[in-house]
Amino acid sequence: MTIIAKMLPYIQIILSIILIVAILLQQSSAGVGGALGGGDGGGLYSTRRGFEKFLFYLTIVIGILFVASSFIAIFVK
Repeated sequence: MTIIAKMLPYIQIILSIILIVAILLQQSSAGVGGALGGGDGGGLYSTRRGFEKFLFYLTIVIGILFVASSFIAIFVK
């Protein structure tokens, strides 16, 4: 068993925790009012800026890394 094969489960656990936190921190465009039947009167599109944009890209990158680590796990074993 190689070092990668030994470390891969821990790497996947860390990536999954980061991915879950990044997804939960993102705000939906509808907000709480939209979930309860109210509306904010705005359009369907909003521009991501600052930390929200960083969080969006972080979620994409971590998701890709998690999928890549899953494929690596298939071929390493």
